[in-house]
Amino acid sequence: MGGILLLLGLAVTAAGAAVIDRIAVVTGTHAIKLSDIDRDLRVTEFQNREPLNLSPAARKKAAERLVDQTIIGDEIANGGYQRPSEKDAEALVAKLRTDRFGGSDARMRRSLAEYATTEDVLRAELLWQLDVLRFIDQRFRPGVNVADEEVRAYYDQHRSELARQYPRTPSFEALETKIRETLEGERINQAFEEWLQRARQRTRIEYKQEAFQ
Repeated sequence: MGGILLLLGLAVTAAGAAVIDRIAVVTGTHAIKLSDIDRDLRVTEFQNREPLNLSPAARKKAAERLVDQTIIGDEIANGGYQRPSEKDAEALVAKLRTDRFGGSDARMRRSLAEYATTEDVLRAELLWQLDVLRFIDQRFRPGVNVADEEVRAYYDQHRSELARQYPRTPSFEALETKIRETLEGERINQAFEEWLQRARQRTRIEYKQEAFQ
């Protein structure tokens, strides 16, 4: 516990030299280091096809994301939720390789290298994303109920918009299932966001401001 509160940590480079790896955030009993933040930024910006940005503002935004991930990770670890497998993540890597790089390993590795990240980091990130999606569905979907009247009301209120979106199947009967799924998804997300906000309020979160300068 005491080690978590140290301002500085040591990381070892591939060449074996020790370098400073500053602790940026303490979340509960977990430390988030600058190296964690940079790794998250690189793989996230690779996935989003955004220019690499390691500015203090970008790091602060990534730190917020990692705080949420830490809180969610604790809940997943303690909740007995069904977890995705490495094969599930590998399938997503393969799909990304095909969709963006024509199935070429070399092209994908070159693109990853431009962000100073690796396929292993990408695979771990995709596995985590699957983990969160499964957690949200298992934790919050059972408490969501959408009444038939709500589905009909949504259709009536958005009829013209739905007709443009689904010109071949604009009837209520054809769109009922899609509307129900939309409403369920909105409520699941709302329940998750409310839970996460409460969890953040219960968690000690300390930002080391000097790490973001």
